[in-house]
Amino acid sequence: MPIQLSLLQNILAIQHEKRYSISGVKTMNILIVGGAGYIGSHVAREFLDKGYRVTVFDNLSSGTRENLFNDEKFVYGDILDYTALLRAMREGFDALVHLAAAKAAGESMLKPEKYSYQNISGTINILNAALEAGVKNIVFSSSAAVYGEPQYLPIDEKHPTNPENYYGFTKREIERFLSWYEKLKGVRFAALRYFNAAGYDVKGRITGLEQNPANLLPIIMEVAAGMRRELRIFGDDYDTRDGTCIRDYIHVNDLATGHVAALDYICKNNVSLTVNLGSENGVSVKEMLETARRITGKSIPSEIDRRRAGDPAKLTASSQYAHEVLGWQARYSDVETLIETTWKVYNKRRLFCYCQ
Repeated sequence: MPIQLSLLQNILAIQHEKRYSISGVKTMNILIVGGAGYIGSHVAREFLDKGYRVTVFDNLSSGTRENLFNDEKFVYGDILDYTALLRAMREGFDALVHLAAAKAAGESMLKPEKYSYQNISGTINILNAALEAGVKNIVFSSSAAVYGEPQYLPIDEKHPTNPENYYGFTKREIERFLSWYEKLKGVRFAALRYFNAAGYDVKGRITGLEQNPANLLPIIMEVAAGMRRELRIFGDDYDTRDGTCIRDYIHVNDLATGHVAALDYICKNNVSLTVNLGSENGVSVKEMLETARRITGKSIPSEIDRRRAGDPAKLTASSQYAHEVLGWQARYSDVETLIETTWKVYNKRRLFCYCQ
């Protein structure tokens, strides 16, 4: 009888490991804070695709229920509500991904109080709730905005950090908090310095539009879809090839794979990590606009406006460290794929509204 019981226990254990394993590594239970948003939903989908168990915590201020999936759990809550955060984290998570933030660089220069409260105070709540609940593996969505005006290009992780907008300042401060929590409390973190996220799921599974977008490509798409009158180009007198700002655009599916790789790395190696995620290619505002006109077949009216405070002329990434340490590559970040995947979502919404 004891032998039979032992055999049964072994069978159950094997079944459990088969159910919760990926390539022999036990699957973790992940909390994605901000997982109903544009980037967050793609990150959640990638973790789900890899077999992870996923719970999304979101207040839906910029995210949408349309971006939630049947194979994940959803908890409605706000990162400024410590009690709600702690209640969610006590469900037994192995790691969390933090994507909840106000993220418009221009707005941050006008409303620093909003960015202090949302980004910094909210993150402190997340860190303290995580510690209280025993969650010590964290992937944080940082930003290339921490670098400021580049001293050299492409920008690598050794580049000095001197943010030129308050949004970038909040991201850099959060990185510092994480470093201190690592030293004092044993937290392990991956700070992923995104360049400009763009595009939509290449398999077409995510269709929720950003609410009040502030980034270039969704604004171009809103004009193309008739949701906005024109595109405002902030400055055409920069020291660039066509006078408009140049940015490194990274497809959101590529960002999502970076999150999974980063979490795997810090857990396997029990170390923290700060790494760029970018395409390593620079695209100007005018180049993005002209390519969008060609792909959509729309005129997309535009108007030149004055420069915005805190906008560097050029920002392009070196992602060599991510290649070496994470084995990560940008697969979908060419301009055509960025625009085509985004236009499919916006055009579908445009046609639906037209038919209604």
